[in-house]
Amino acid sequence: MHSIADIVGRFKQNWTKELSVDAIAQACREAGMAWHNSMLNPIVTIQVFFLQILHGNTACEHLSHLSGLSFTAAAYCKARMRIELEVLCTLLRRCVKQLQQETFDSGRWLGHRVFHIDGSSFSMPDTPQLQAHFGQPGQQKRGCGFPTAHWLAMLHAGTGMITKMLASPLRTHEMSKTVELHPELQAGDILVADRGFCSYVHLALLLQRGVHGLLRVHQRTIIDFTPGRAHVEPGRGKNEKKKGKPRSRWLKQLGKTDQIVEWMKPTEKPSWMNAQQFAALPDSIVVRELRYTIHEKGFRPKEITLVTTLLDSERYPLSSLSEQFRQRWEIETNFGHLKTTMKMDVLKCKTVDGVLRELQVFALIYNMVRQVMLEAARRQNVDVRRISFIDALRWLQTAKPGDKLTKLVVNPHRPNRLEPRVRKRRPKTYPLMTKPRWQLKQDLADK
Repeated sequence: MHSIADIVGRFKQNWTKELSVDAIAQACREAGMAWHNSMLNPIVTIQVFFLQILHGNTACEHLSHLSGLSFTAAAYCKARMRIELEVLCTLLRRCVKQLQQETFDSGRWLGHRVFHIDGSSFSMPDTPQLQAHFGQPGQQKRGCGFPTAHWLAMLHAGTGMITKMLASPLRTHEMSKTVELHPELQAGDILVADRGFCSYVHLALLLQRGVHGLLRVHQRTIIDFTPGRAHVEPGRGKNEKKKGKPRSRWLKQLGKTDQIVEWMKPTEKPSWMNAQQFAALPDSIVVRELRYTIHEKGFRPKEITLVTTLLDSERYPLSSLSEQFRQRWEIETNFGHLKTTMKMDVLKCKTVDGVLRELQVFALIYNMVRQVMLEAARRQNVDVRRISFIDALRWLQTAKPGDKLTKLVVNPHRPNRLEPRVRKRRPKTYPLMTKPRWQLKQDLADK
């Protein structure tokens, strides 16, 4: 069986060598694993795992045909369960480290590396262990729904590659996990995120690392661009005098809807942060607030308000910052590649460790596809975002060592594309499951 890394190794050898046989064996030994020279030893099992995810998380019964090896689905599942989670985490961590040194330097914006962060969810089999750990949506009755994980990911904006992914119980505060992604950032990087990640605490934590933030302001935050306007300091004054007034002190006007202000530290710490961490934050931070309007034909004008730690209006004009935030929507497209194209929306393992293993391999294979896209973009002299993800995935599924990378499909440039989110093909009108399966079976037997 050929290693997947062998196929694309000639493009970026320093990255793909982290998925070679030797690299996998080293990661296994570091995790304390020992094995005999059997067919499904850890090295072969991990390579088969790669094949499984590459082919849309296909059924275990399919893998003996894909790999050319003779084993049963049960034997493969048992072998996969023996793989320590730390092995796959190590492989992803080392691959990302190589990307940090090489690939992530491409696509810089004004000398900065830019990263996007966002949250989503995925489903999994309905087992007691997964239900107890992840939970399910509250509107579903017991026995009628599936465990659902809260999923958080950070991607490099220039390449679309994943730096880290985390899975948590469904009812997890996003910011409690976001701080676990901060170590992946370096001083001078820019983190772009939507309003769910916008808070004084988050910006202060980023500034402590020397990282810049470009965040959409939370809808409850009061922003006033009137020069010299009044403000309210947290913890001071009566409640009736605070209504309608911003909690930031005005410092300088840069434009009609562009200003420098001082955000004050809130009096109450967030629930996910301990008192010592909160006390270490500064009493105030200086940030820049901006607002612009999007005009789209057929829609009412939409105002977007941003806050950033990039204070230089000449180097970082409003138009450039608004374009950077617009590109944040690329993460939604990339999530679609993972969840829809690669079929990560529903995982198959029935244990918590199994689900986390799947997640790590999805990240590895997704980055491998993006690596093929980067090489195709370089050869075809187009922006990597225009290379078809699914065409790169199909090439990687069928390529053999020594195969030359063919021209991949280049999507047309469609700025401000509008498509209604509707389905033309009608699904079959089966009723929804509103009772546990055992009860439905009993109802049928009683008829």
